[in-house]
Amino acid sequence: MPATPGLLELVDQCEYMARAYAEAGAPLPRRRPDGFPAIVASIIGQQVSAHAGAAILRRVEAGLGTVSAEAVLAKTDDDLRALGLSRPKVKYIRGVADAVVAGELDFAALHHAPDGEVLETLTRLKGIGQWTAEIYLMFALGRPDVMPSGDLALAESAARLMGLDARPKPKELAVIAERWRPWRSTAALMLWYYYRFTGGPGAPEV
Repeated sequence: MPATPGLLELVDQCEYMARAYAEAGAPLPRRRPDGFPAIVASIIGQQVSAHAGAAILRRVEAGLGTVSAEAVLAKTDDDLRALGLSRPKVKYIRGVADAVVAGELDFAALHHAPDGEVLETLTRLKGIGQWTAEIYLMFALGRPDVMPSGDLALAESAARLMGLDARPKPKELAVIAERWRPWRSTAALMLWYYYRFTGGPGAPEV
């Protein structure tokens, strides 16, 4: 059994996770370094395919050299747009950079904060919604019990895996995911992996 946290428990306790594992195999643990680069990656990944998001992120990393608040603020809007960022994403990333430089956003403090506090702090920033904050919790901070229930790929995967008549709405998926506590992050990884297995583009590259 792979070392993805909680996967053994999920497979043992949930027939749907057992089926997903039997058919698609196991996702590997996924982590990104936390901090400003991870937030930039999450913003880039909003509302684009995994492939497109990864390509834009590579251009941004190459163009900035070091993905830092200072490096972002040293560029003009046109510079950032030339790296593949849309106008709204330039604005959002600049806003986060401004908050970091002003001392209003402390990533070191978030590292040790409860999940709810992290979500509240991040979603106060323009352009960072619930999905982006949850992705940061999962992949940058490695929190084990997060389910981004507004993610369409997760909803579609749950419908396929569980034989539902329709894709569950965010509140419905949140209710479904209660059965996967305290390992909802791993359940989400499994759903993304199963989605790719059944013909979807896979988990976001965040």
